[in-house]
Amino acid sequence: MEITNRFAGEDIAKSFPGWRMFFDGATNFKGVGIGVFLISVSGQHYPASTKIRFPCTNNMVEYEACILGIRMVVDMNIKELLVIGDSALPIHQIQGEWSTKNVKILPYLHYVKELCKKFTNIEFKHVPRIQNEFDVYDSASRQDLHRPYRGRDQGSTCLLLPCR
Repeated sequence: MEITNRFAGEDIAKSFPGWRMFFDGATNFKGVGIGVFLISVSGQHYPASTKIRFPCTNNMVEYEACILGIRMVVDMNIKELLVIGDSALPIHQIQGEWSTKNVKILPYLHYVKELCKKFTNIEFKHVPRIQNEFDVYDSASRQDLHRPYRGRDQGSTCLLLPCR
């Protein structure tokens, strides 16, 4: 498994020929939601979103969104993935560039790293919000996609970290 960030400043669409995943989280007075947008090698789009029904921080929401997308890709048996998000914290922590001792974030970080072991190549790219072409949660919510994600091995709605 290789985790890299070699695409800084490059056009993402031209730089990575495989599957791509955009993720985002949103918190506001209406609640908390997460969304992902998968793009296949052939250009097929797979959006998904769900609401989070427990109290969480903005950073936890971003991790939940990232985990939702990675689990979807794992369930699809995809082995190479570029993960793109506009939240610097999870991207840089997953890459090992930033550390954390936050007890609320550590389980998320460890779980993402475990999921990464299921890939032959997974790469992470931080895109500043102002340059982010996809507001994943907003796009998904406009399409009324607030359905819980049910993983291949899940009989019930997944809130994405196991054993909460």
